[in-house]
Amino acid sequence: MMMTAVACRDADLRFAGVHDSFWTHARDADLMNRILREKFVELYNMPILENLLEDFQTSYPTLKFPSLPERGNFDLQEVLRSPYFFN
Repeated sequence: MMMTAVACRDADLRFAGVHDSFWTHARDADLMNRILREKFVELYNMPILENLLEDFQTSYPTLKFPSLPERGNFDLQEVLRSPYFFN
């Protein structure tokens, strides 16, 4: 949500949000929808689980953590072409 809010601010869009509900002026809905898709792709291209595991292993060196699951083969770029991704 924060990434989307910052991008909307940078695009001069009015933005409000609660949990998983985002709002803007109706005339800006298409642009906000594009921003949402772009920020989703940006977020999920980051190695979030890998970073979390590394942090845990550093913070708790005596604990044993399970291996991370393999990444699937979903092409995140498909999200950019999905008009109903966030509805």
